[in-house]
Amino acid sequence: MTAEGFLEGRRLQLARGVLLQCIMGGYPPARFYGSDDGDLVLNAEPTQIHRLPWSSTPRALAICDADELDGRGSGLSTRTLLKQVLARYASHGLQPVVATELEFFVFAPNPDPQQPFQPPLGLDGRRESGGSAFGVGSHNGLRAFFDEVYQCMAALGLPRDTFMHEMGLSQFEINLLHGDPLLLADQTFLFKHLLKEVALKHGLIAVCMAKPLAQTPGSSMHIHQSVVEQGNGRTIFSDEQGRATPAFYQFIGGQQAALADFTLLFAPHVNSYQRLCHPYASPNNACWSTDNRAAGLRIPASSPAARRVENRLPGADANPYLALAASLAAGLYGIEQQLQASAPLQGEFEVPDELMLPCTLHAALERLRRSQLAVELFGQEFIAGYIASKTLELDSFFDEITPWERRVLAAQA
Repeated sequence: MTAEGFLEGRRLQLARGVLLQCIMGGYPPARFYGSDDGDLVLNAEPTQIHRLPWSSTPRALAICDADELDGRGSGLSTRTLLKQVLARYASHGLQPVVATELEFFVFAPNPDPQQPFQPPLGLDGRRESGGSAFGVGSHNGLRAFFDEVYQCMAALGLPRDTFMHEMGLSQFEINLLHGDPLLLADQTFLFKHLLKEVALKHGLIAVCMAKPLAQTPGSSMHIHQSVVEQGNGRTIFSDEQGRATPAFYQFIGGQQAALADFTLLFAPHVNSYQRLCHPYASPNNACWSTDNRAAGLRIPASSPAARRVENRLPGADANPYLALAASLAAGLYGIEQQLQASAPLQGEFEVPDELMLPCTLHAALERLRRSQLAVELFGQEFIAGYIASKTLELDSFFDEITPWERRVLAAQA
């Protein structure tokens, strides 16, 4: 839209079906988004209108809500779903507080998708070849790129906590400052957009796939969650003596009750399960533990005031609005139903069968398809449409034969 049209308040509309467009570009049958495929209205969030600092031509981006023509938020919009979850917390006088940790890879251009990704050339003319986790000089070859990322974050008002090299080849992590979940979802979305645009400007590609390299750690989007009372900001996870409260364990119990049903909301693509089924600090379980990265629900070491639950299931490929909505809805469900958490597990442990999560896209689809809890929390319209879209994506994947199949199976009898 032109700047003049935007400032004049010209209305921008969008076909409802676009919210269910699958990643290949197709759509599920029209019955999932209304047979007429009528319009939604895109209403800009006033606090999320940003001049894009990396663009040589003056451009701006406005994050919008997708609303029905009568003003209601669309049931197909993941931003609307998150707002509805937050409204349910508010009805109890509560406010969740979250932070996201996003991991990603920076690669050289990859024009042939048949070839694996490669780290970019460094200043010494070589490609990174080994793990450089937390290395202080490990990304000096990308200094100009990261300098512009930092500058663009500041220009967009994206406060960052820490930025570091992660375990994988040319893999990095950013921790965004904790705050309101809707704000954090917007910031996570903006950061991913910024990251990809600035990388292209520097002749690089930023990749947020869950598992872009074999035999290498995948990329997560861990979610740190706590809940405070509205008004005074006092955590409901710790009592006045600093001990964990029943609400803390109930929140964990809700996560444990829902994570298996909601796995597809956290791990939306075929590649997501490469990360979960070959875990390297990426556990596909609903166990909980204190400061143990083998558990899907980790309780980081902290003061009582900062007591929180880290959901380690989501990958970097997850929709931040949907992942936050699903995780927070699960925790509130536990509080409302006064669910009890299992016993915590420490050290090396065997995951009980009832706490295992789906480890393929097909299994996660089937689990979500049978979930009454998902329909109760997110509505039949969204769940049915989401399943229809993801089924198309899985069918498309099975339409192709992978290099592994040709390499290993062609010579078999």
